[in-house]
Amino acid sequence: MKSKMIFAALILGSVLSASAQKRITITELPKASQEFLQKYFSHSTVEIVKKDAEHGEKGYEVILKDGTEIEFWKDGSYREVDGGNKPIPTEFIAASIKEYVAKNYPNEKITHIDYGHKDVDVDLTNKIDLEFTKDGKIIKGK
Repeated sequence: MKSKMIFAALILGSVLSASAQKRITITELPKASQEFLQKYFSHSTVEIVKKDAEHGEKGYEVILKDGTEIEFWKDGSYREVDGGNKPIPTEFIAASIKEYVAKNYPNEKITHIDYGHKDVDVDLTNKIDLEFTKDGKIIKGK
């Protein structure tokens, strides 16, 4: 009986997950998202594009062939770039954040940036997690 309950929960979870994400083509992304990808990620090809409703937020998710994941707000502006353990391009990151990283962690690269509702989360190649205000002031490092 317990295994049937677990199986039913897994099926329900996968159905809900599938309905929350719908594959689309790159041309269905907002123009701002398409331009962002072309400008900063033209070195890699797009593998998957999904319309995403994560945590009640409508937006888009793009996965590149090199494994980089990029999330966009519904208006097309970028929300998160995750390179996994690989450095990401930084041209679109606020100068104050890049300057702080260069000064305090000169041998490290940014692998992840996440613009939340209240702050900006930045991960480095040495696994350090930094938190900044929206205007680029350091809050804390972990």
